[in-house]
Amino acid sequence: MKIAFLIIGLIFVFIGVICIYDARKLTKKLFSFQDINEGTKTLKIFGLIISILGLAVVYIYMPEALETLKSMKIA
Repeated sequence: MKIAFLIIGLIFVFIGVICIYDARKLTKKLFSFQDINEGTKTLKIFGLIISILGLAVVYIYMPEALETLKSMKIA
């Protein structure tokens, strides 16, 4: 069960990052807005929220991941 929630959380993060990165292309392809900037902004906000929710799921079901990241030293 824990693995399933981790996979779902990671998929949410993946979808959110794609929404943020390709927002303009996705807006042109999926929607018929006259104002593409408004659609792009909305899609980026949606991607951010989905990414945060996915990270929250990963953190809840795998808190040791945060401890591993804290123990890593970046030179």
